[in-house]
Amino acid sequence: MAFYAAPIARLLEELERLPGIGPKSAQRLAYHILRGDSEAAERLADAIVEVKQSIRFCSRCFNFAEADLCEICADPQRDASAICVVEEPRDVVAIERTGEFRGAYHVLQGAISPIDGIGPEQLRVRELVDRVSGGEVTEVILATNPNVEGETTALYIARLLKPLGIRVTRIASGLPVGGDLEYADEVTLGRALEARREM
Repeated sequence: MAFYAAPIARLLEELERLPGIGPKSAQRLAYHILRGDSEAAERLADAIVEVKQSIRFCSRCFNFAEADLCEICADPQRDASAICVVEEPRDVVAIERTGEFRGAYHVLQGAISPIDGIGPEQLRVRELVDRVSGGEVTEVILATNPNVEGETTALYIARLLKPLGIRVTRIASGLPVGGDLEYADEVTLGRALEARREM
C-alpha cells in the first residue's frame, strides 16, 4: 500500500475486508468514491452508520428488524403455522421475492460447519425448537443451502423436530431454468429427478 497516500491506503484496506471484495474491486470502489462529490461520500458514510445504529435482529425470527419484531413477524396476515427455516437474512429476501410463501421465517444465523467451529449451539436452533413447541406450528420448511453444511443443518433440525409431531419438509433442489443437463453435477440431477412432479 506504499503506492497510495495514507487515507487511500486505509480506505482500500477497509474495503478489502468486505466479503467478495479483492484488491481490484477495492481499488475500483475507492476510485469511484474519490471521483464523486463530498455529498455522495457523506451519504454513503451516513447510510452505513444509520444501518449499524438502527438495525437489530428480530426477537422472534432473527431476521433484520428496525423494531423488536421484523415486518414479517409483525404482519397479522402471515400464516404463523408454517415456518420457513433459512440460514441468513438475505435468504428471507430471496424467498420473499418469489411471492410463493406467506408464512413465517426463522433465521439460523448460519449453518453447522465443524471445520469452521460452528455447531448447533452457535445457531438459533434452540429458539426454533421453542417456537415449534408452542403448538401453533404445523409445518417447518427447511430451506438451507444445498451444500454439505446446509444439508447437515437440515438433517440435524429434522431429527430434532420430527418427534414433536409436526410436518418437516425440505425445499426441492434441481436444475436452474436455462441450465444445460450436460453441465449439471450428479447430485443436482439426481435431486431434480427425485423432486419431479406431474405436468
